Amino acid sequence: MDINTRIYNFSAGPAMIPEPVLERAREELLSLGGIGMSVMEISHRSSHFERVLNHAEQGIRDLLDVPGNYRILFLQGGATLQFEMVPMNFLRPGQFAEYVITGAWGTKAQSEAKRCGDARVAFTTKDSGFTSAPTQDALRFSPDAAFVHYTSNETIEGVEFKYDLDAGGVPVVCDACSNILSKPIGVEKYAIVYAGAQKNIGPSGVTVVIIRDDMIERVPEGQFPMLDYRVLAKNNSMLNTPNTWGIYMVGLVCDWLKEQGGLAAMKQTNEEKAAILYNAIDSSDGYYRGHAERASRSVMNVTFRLPNEDLEKRFCDEATLLGMDGLAGHRSVGGIRASIYNAFPKAGVEHLVEFMSEFAQKNG
Repeated sequence: MDINTRIYNFSAGPAMIPEPVLERAREELLSLGGIGMSVMEISHRSSHFERVLNHAEQGIRDLLDVPGNYRILFLQGGATLQFEMVPMNFLRPGQFAEYVITGAWGTKAQSEAKRCGDARVAFTTKDSGFTSAPTQDALRFSPDAAFVHYTSNETIEGVEFKYDLDAGGVPVVCDACSNILSKPIGVEKYAIVYAGAQKNIGPSGVTVVIIRDDMIERVPEGQFPMLDYRVLAKNNSMLNTPNTWGIYMVGLVCDWLKEQGGLAAMKQTNEEKAAILYNAIDSSDGYYRGHAERASRSVMNVTFRLPNEDLEKRFCDEATLLGMDGLAGHRSVGGIRASIYNAFPKAGVEHLVEFMSEFAQKNG
């Protein structure tokens, strides 16, 4: 394979970035907008970076139609740090939070919150193997909860909520790492939406946090500044040196998404890609077995199994030789996982489906 040949990267993250974005970044790598310096060299206090930061923020705000009473922060530490920051800021002594758990990341979020205080499980699908997301009418929350937390798309199990969760007036915190910007969402329904960038927003190293003003006002005094949403918002995400390169890339990805027609258009494209792959699974006479229940299937992360683990390993090895990388399921569950985020092309899904048919015929 030629060293410059692009392959199909099915990794759950860091994931594919749109080629036009990579090409634009390459063009400006040595000199951002003709200023004679790379974005990785300019001061984060300069007017040059101020424009970069504002551009990225406006891109997110435009695409998600973020209301004016929300701040957009560009932080670091990924969703993992948010698992800790949310309860540190909003779970005070004597209070409790409720967690809806539909997979590994929701489990981890609640586990980390328990270090801070009373983090209760309001609903979990653990006993059924994390194969589904609940319907809205199956959920019951206490009106006294400090907040309700859920993961809108579980990358490991391939389970996705098909609606914006409503907690009846209790602040809702959403870990939207793996499906943010893949479709429109009602930001106004949430107190906080957070997401690591490395799926649909840009490169790893940036975490986008969209937080409502009234939540910022609830932050108690005396927090460690780098873990304090109020301080971070007051300093416009620049309490310390931010990931200047990553934020620049977020702005370029937002431009690309707008060029594709915005999030409504991306939703349609993503659903079409996923349908091609799920149809191949469903029409395989059981050779390929999807993990998630049909009503909860993730559009972003398609998870399935083969008849045995040896065949799964052979499947991944042969796919790699054909230019399809990252298909092995998460180490905790095995199987196959095809992550087909915004930047993943339809041609790559069709290439995989063709390989799946040939593999089943050869090894069935």
